[in-house]
Amino acid sequence: MDQDKQPDPTRRSLLKAAPLGALAVAAAARARAPEAQPEPAAPAEPQQAKGYHETEHIRRYYRTAAYW
Repeated sequence: MDQDKQPDPTRRSLLKAAPLGALAVAAAARARAPEAQPEPAAPAEPQQAKGYHETEHIRRYYRTAAYW
C-alpha cells in the first residue's frame, strides 16, 4: 500500500487528548475561583400551593366553556 493513504497517528492522538485538555482548563478555572460564602438564611416565607388549584378565573373559564 501507499504510504500516502495511511492515517497519521499524531492527528489521532491530538483528537484523543483534546477532551483531557478541556478538563484541565475547567479544573484550573475552578481552582482559581474564590470560595463562595453562603448567604445568611432568609426568614421562611409561607409557601404557596404548587400544582393545580382552582381559582376564581379557572371557575369562570369552566362556566363559560360549559364543562359543568
